[in-house]
Amino acid sequence: MQRYFIPEENLNNDIITIDGEDAHHIVRVMRMQVGDKIICNPPNANGAICEIIQIEDYFVMAKTIEWLNYNAELPVSVTIAQGLPKGDKMDLVLQKGTELGASAFIPFQSKRSVVKWDARKADKKIARYAKIIKEASEQSHRSNLPEIKSVMNLKELIKESETYQVKIIAYEEEAKTHPFQSYASIISKLNTGDRVLICIGPEGGFSSEEVHSLKEHQFIPVRLGPRILRTETAALYALASISYQLEELGGQ
Repeated sequence: MQRYFIPEENLNNDIITIDGEDAHHIVRVMRMQVGDKIICNPPNANGAICEIIQIEDYFVMAKTIEWLNYNAELPVSVTIAQGLPKGDKMDLVLQKGTELGASAFIPFQSKRSVVKWDARKADKKIARYAKIIKEASEQSHRSNLPEIKSVMNLKELIKESETYQVKIIAYEEEAKTHPFQSYASIISKLNTGDRVLICIGPEGGFSSEEVHSLKEHQFIPVRLGPRILRTETAALYALASISYQLEELGGQ
């Protein structure tokens, strides 16, 4: 059943109004009719099965039939601070990271990021990122839409990190040390509701100055396995490991 995320203002008791691109998708792409059923997700709700009761060119109206007792969110809130990568790698991190349960993403302007954020195009780029996240959330039946924050530099990222209980930096040099700081040992101690910030470097990794500053602000450097991962792989490894630890092993 097709899922759509609905702004709070579009919900009026048991009646939901759908407009914009979602209405276009229902009418022109899916070619739905009055009586067809969809799932609508208002903010901070698990979603509801709804029946379409009216279709116009620019909006669709639906009535809630049954609220779902289903939550697809990780038991901890994980934010990925991704060092800006080249090409369309950020798109991949956002799409797959959403599927794997990330609650938020922070584009991070690292010292070694080849890509430089163009402030004039910032709003347009964030809007495109938000669309990627929304589509991935609908496809993966997420209960909530992950947040995409504005790009941050190191100083801003450190300030942002003050609200997190657990702060991790994926540091490739940690994989070469003996003994090394195990990622598994960190995530095995997570508690339900913890806010976790995982910082991933760009293609060139973090500079020693960045690592020093992050460690000074309680970021824990860890290795993500014995192999050196590409930047777009690291975030997905980190999220998949948390899901396995807390949702699969924890559910046994």
